Amino acid sequence: MNLKSNVEEVEIQSFAIENKNGTRLIVSNYGAAVMSLFVKDKNGQLADVVLGYEDPTDYFDDQFYLGSIVGRYANRIAGDTVMIEDIPYKLSVRDGSYHLHGGVSGFNKKIFEATEFCNENSSGYIFKYHSPHLEEGFPGELLLKVIYTLDDDDNWMVEYKAIADRTTIINLTQHSYFNLSGNADTPVDEHEIKINSRCYLPVNELQVPTGQLENVTDTPFDFTVFKKISKDIQQKNTQLKLSNGYDHTFVLEKIHTHTLKHAATVKELTSGRRLDVYTTEPAIHFYTGNFLNNITGKNGVVYNQRSGFCLETQHFPDAPNHPEFPTTVLKAEEQFYSKTIFKFSID
Repeated sequence: MNLKSNVEEVEIQSFAIENKNGTRLIVSNYGAAVMSLFVKDKNGQLADVVLGYEDPTDYFDDQFYLGSIVGRYANRIAGDTVMIEDIPYKLSVRDGSYHLHGGVSGFNKKIFEATEFCNENSSGYIFKYHSPHLEEGFPGELLLKVIYTLDDDDNWMVEYKAIADRTTIINLTQHSYFNLSGNADTPVDEHEIKINSRCYLPVNELQVPTGQLENVTDTPFDFTVFKKISKDIQQKNTQLKLSNGYDHTFVLEKIHTHTLKHAATVKELTSGRRLDVYTTEPAIHFYTGNFLNNITGKNGVVYNQRSGFCLETQHFPDAPNHPEFPTTVLKAEEQFYSKTIFKFSID
């Protein structure tokens, strides 16, 4: 697994995947980033429902993980050291001494090898990346495959396969920002969302989970029935204040079963578009784009707070420091596998 200069040897490119309905996914080999996703509305009109940049090279300076794959460890780990098989490993950290989204140069800043495939009712790309031992502090040389599949039923499937030559930790997610209206200059406040979870993870001032699981009942975090994103987001609530909105992990299962679960549904009434998210992961992180600020995206549209929302399927943040959380340890030579489906339809 010899890894040479990742940026110098491979050209930055974008690729298109299209199904029989005209649904079209445009992706880059830089960070395996989804640049555009065109989906029809109730009148049959296509519009782009994700935030992104005009050119693949624009992602070099992106600090918001727009559409990219995040790893080796998505979300946060408290402190700068993790213990794996009784060996301490020092991770790259941000100010405040916490690890975020894979580090200074995580998978969102890597060039993947892209291979196209085509089946009878679907097509897609396999993105491969070799992560060297101790990249961003993580042990083990890791071979990662990210598979994007778009089928004729408007399912966008994201699969992850990984294997390492020594025991490590792994937590991967897809970080697309959605705006189902197709108009990214309009906030997602009026989108209606339901999350199939009765517990979420409260965070501290660094937005790292405290370790507790809190019931959503009688809190702004209750999405067990559909409600508008904006309905409770302005409430005087310590958790909302800490995160400037929703930026929290919702528990789908306390014991990881690896089974495919219906995690969330989002509806945009004007366009009629509906997004259903299914995952084998034990949690889903709901983020309302709280820190987007004057970001120039596609077609000159400027992204600001709540221009898009993220539904990041993943393991629990800070799991290495909480043995009661589902483990993120990947044993040497064992296969990691995870699947998430983003299903688009008309409601």
